[in-house]
Amino acid sequence: IRFILFLLLVYSSAAAQVAFRHDLKLRSLPNRWDEALPLGNGMVGALVWEKDGKLRLSLDRADLWDLRPTADLNKFDFSLLQKNLKGGTYNVIQQLGDVPYERDPAPTKIPGAALELDLSRFGPVTNARLYIKEGVAELKWSNGVVLTTFIHSSLPVGWFRINRTEVIPHLVPPRYVDVSNQKEGNSVEGQGLARLGYRQGTLDQKETEVNYVQPGWNGFEYRVTIKWKINEGALEGVWAITSNYSSTKGENALQVAEASLARGYAADLASTHRWWKSFWAQSSISIPDSILERQWYLEQYKFACVARANTPPITLQSVWTADNGNLPPWKGDIHNDLNIQLSYWPAYSGNHLAEATGMVNWLHQQRPVFEKWTQSYFKVNGLNAPGVCTLDGKAMGGWVQYSLSPTTAGWLGHHFYLQWRYSMDRAFLRDRAYPWIRDVALFFQNISQVSANGLRKLPVSSSPEFYDNSAKAWFQETTNYDLSIIRWTYEKAAELALELGLNEEAGTWKAQLNLWPGLATDNSGLLLAPGHPYPESHRHFSHLLGVHPLGSLNYENSDDRAIIEASLQTLTEKGTKAWVGYSFAWLGNLYARMKKGEQAAEALRTFATCFCLSNSFHANGDQCGGKNSSYTYRPFTLEGNFAFAAGLQEMLLQSHDGVVRIFPAVPAAWKELSFYGLRAEGAFVISARRSGTDLEIDILSEKGGPLVLETGNVEFNVSGAKFISEKNLIRMVTTPGQKIQLKSKR
Repeated sequence: IRFILFLLLVYSSAAAQVAFRHDLKLRSLPNRWDEALPLGNGMVGALVWEKDGKLRLSLDRADLWDLRPTADLNKFDFSLLQKNLKGGTYNVIQQLGDVPYERDPAPTKIPGAALELDLSRFGPVTNARLYIKEGVAELKWSNGVVLTTFIHSSLPVGWFRINRTEVIPHLVPPRYVDVSNQKEGNSVEGQGLARLGYRQGTLDQKETEVNYVQPGWNGFEYRVTIKWKINEGALEGVWAITSNYSSTKGENALQVAEASLARGYAADLASTHRWWKSFWAQSSISIPDSILERQWYLEQYKFACVARANTPPITLQSVWTADNGNLPPWKGDIHNDLNIQLSYWPAYSGNHLAEATGMVNWLHQQRPVFEKWTQSYFKVNGLNAPGVCTLDGKAMGGWVQYSLSPTTAGWLGHHFYLQWRYSMDRAFLRDRAYPWIRDVALFFQNISQVSANGLRKLPVSSSPEFYDNSAKAWFQETTNYDLSIIRWTYEKAAELALELGLNEEAGTWKAQLNLWPGLATDNSGLLLAPGHPYPESHRHFSHLLGVHPLGSLNYENSDDRAIIEASLQTLTEKGTKAWVGYSFAWLGNLYARMKKGEQAAEALRTFATCFCLSNSFHANGDQCGGKNSSYTYRPFTLEGNFAFAAGLQEMLLQSHDGVVRIFPAVPAAWKELSFYGLRAEGAFVISARRSGTDLEIDILSEKGGPLVLETGNVEFNVSGAKFISEKNLIRMVTTPGQKIQLKSKR
């Protein structure tokens, strides 16, 4: 800790700590929910905006779910899928697996409620600002009225304070019973809330308090409380949401609100400030591109709002469920086709491992559910997970190629591996990471079959989301997407078994790896599957999974380099008309791995300027009028935001193949730049500053172990460690807590 504080002092003049210029600053209050100022703490969230002339705080909680079973999913399994696929009756599978997802409103994430204040007498808001350093939103009026609001850093409660006393807060519940709100829609538009069939909850309005209880499906209920008081000429109030799905049994919104009001606005604000100060102290960057730098800080802020170790994983909209009278786009589900994976990419090198554990903790908790589903659907032992699932890990259906894919748990396993490599936490390796990857490897062994060439294959295979929900989306040969995951799983199962001294098990996984073919390629690069080139512009780069994020193909290897370059050339030649926002963010990561800084920065800049709304939310479609994509819609999801942050970090620091690279993929014009506190595999916390040709690097080895640093053509003076230089590498063996400084020779 003292070394990190030392680094903070060293780099304070060079590395841009979060600053006012990174805030969200608006001249008026947004009048759409998806452009609102966002607040959150991983469990609860709020969107600050204006609706019908009133200030509105859309209140949400991560475990507000309707968990009724998906109709018809229990009527078929993997063998029935294969039978109907071969028999030309794929419509049977669509009816069972996909139609209920589109037709039925649940299972689904559901909204909470809204807090409204009629402030119309004060005129329009003249300044709306989100101070991301403190997690506080502030609204100002020209007549001196000021309102501030924030969410407590760890409790399911938010505060609001306005320097007037005549305002009365109102609680506006969702319209669960409304004959005009029976919209059927589709999974993108969202269906009307009334289709859930709930009875409307009870609203109890008192002089300085309002309570709401909303019953849901099968005994579920959630509670919302607003309480307020007058204090020193201002109205101060709190809101709280609790759910009977909560891990804190017996938690009650009224009790939470009363306890918070007793502590007081100032005390909770001070506590929240301390948390944010600690969060921002973990890492920072400074780059000579104000658009990319500001977007990165906004992504870090949003990540802190939606991820905690003890909260559910990041869903499509997390704690900012759509407040438009409908269910959220794609039901706000836990989407393991891509969305949840991309959402956690920036946590590792961004040095926010604690927040990232929320995902793997949840996956570990759901293992019994996943194992039962694996045996029920695939009829084999081992471990897989639904590609689209509920808060309690149950399959939700959807396009069955991806919602019931045979390789989903393998891609999820990548996050167990990253958590291990970036933390070097041996207990996590032993108890969580290796057991997950081992059992997924066992599943692949059990479900696969021997092909005519003597190598193993999946019975049928797909490549998300090519050919959408048609029978054509299934391949008889294993796709590069599935094969990348399978080969990576066996490779890492062997690696982790050796790390744990399980030599016999490591040998088993190495032998299994050798039974699978290599990835399918031709002169166009990576194919979808043998004999199936990348056909056309497409949003999901699933065939490139082996390049990034899995890194099975390494640009540092000359043979792999040729394949990667051909693949990216083919990808871009097909054009971007069928891309969405996360496609550009992912492209930035791919170019960064190829050390192409200009292209990486351009892809990320396109994302930030054309696929984000005014509040930085990723809107999927092109908001620049279709200049970059024929998709111009605006369903808000988070994965593109966080993939952007990961891409920028890839430009500044890489360590995916065991070699640490500083500024490996920055544009040539970036002469002055720095970062503080980013993290490399092996549990190395690194800060670096470049000014012209001068380069300084500070490294903390948290756990000890070998360190290999790429130097390029730079010669360094090294202090704090013994080292060996060879070609363009510096090698050293570190001890826990060792501090190393490198300065380029003049």
